[in-house]
Amino acid sequence: MLLDLQNLMELQVADREILRLKEEVAALPKRVQTIEHKLADTKGRLEKAKAAVKTDEAAKKRYEGVIQDLQGKISKYRDQSLEVKTNDQYRALLHEIEFAQKDIAANEDKILELMLDAEVRDREVKAAEGELKAETAEIEKEKNEARRLNAEDEKQLAEWNAKRDTVRAAIDTEVLRHYDRVFKFRGSGISEVRDQKCLACQVMLRPQTYNEVRTGASLVLCDSCQRILYVLPQHDTPAERPSVVRKRRTRPKPDAPQVWFYHPSFGEGGEVFLGYSNGTGNSTRRVFELHTGRQIGHTLTREGNYRLAFPEDLHGVIRLNGNWSEEEMDSWNAEMPMVALDALQSDLEAARAEAQSSHPAATERPASEHPAAS
Repeated sequence: MLLDLQNLMELQVADREILRLKEEVAALPKRVQTIEHKLADTKGRLEKAKAAVKTDEAAKKRYEGVIQDLQGKISKYRDQSLEVKTNDQYRALLHEIEFAQKDIAANEDKILELMLDAEVRDREVKAAEGELKAETAEIEKEKNEARRLNAEDEKQLAEWNAKRDTVRAAIDTEVLRHYDRVFKFRGSGISEVRDQKCLACQVMLRPQTYNEVRTGASLVLCDSCQRILYVLPQHDTPAERPSVVRKRRTRPKPDAPQVWFYHPSFGEGGEVFLGYSNGTGNSTRRVFELHTGRQIGHTLTREGNYRLAFPEDLHGVIRLNGNWSEEEMDSWNAEMPMVALDALQSDLEAARAEAQSSHPAATERPASEHPAAS
């Protein structure tokens, strides 16, 4: 795996941890505010209960004042009754006295109600005071715990920032710029590929792109989300082909209209697959990189059978099984699909195993030792 890619994987871990810790640190004031609001609600209930007690006491004093005034009026009316000269005046004073006495009784009833309510108010105040005392202790404990966690987060944040700076210093500037841009908008700058799919955006990769990611020779971007892609060997399903007992390999037909070879060193292309198709009076050649399936160069057409048209290619090659129509190969668009690439790679392994079991000391046999189409 490329060093930049390894560093990017470490960087993304650091960036995500830093992001998480920053969110926790930023959430502390809100958490403390929520705790204080809870305490404020309890204080509010206590103040409300105390206010109700004060209101009742003020009302009681007001009613007592009214009673005192009414008693004064009654005393005055009685004094006046001793001085009146007519029965009408006397009856009028008695009526005022009776009316005042009824008012006194009504106010006394209200005072009695307030005295009964006062017992309830006292219980409410004592309950609220007890709740406030217990809640204050609990809330202080919660605030202290929140501050402790915040201090730990700040410490971890400083450590992760140091790790992040170290990793960033080891990554190519252009790669880092691309990673930062994607991470800013998508929350991650790299993504694992599994089952030929980008796990971040869930989009299937083109076979050529997938093969390039698997080889790890260069950094590859997801065409959909632009994240930098990587494959973990333990999750690379295509690389884990079943290791069953190998059946006897089917030998290529000598008169096949299409012929495939493995070439160990084809110019600058290195290890490649060569595909030849014999037509009427001419033949075509396609060259594909062994690991990625990417076509090298253009499809080449020459006169004559492929052996006569491309004799320089057929040295140190291994004949393989493969047969796809011209229309199908034209649809590959310079990129061999995984099913075709895996088929050729599997047959190459089988051919090597067969040669090894038949001739343990032998190396790859030249093309002349394998049947070829005429």
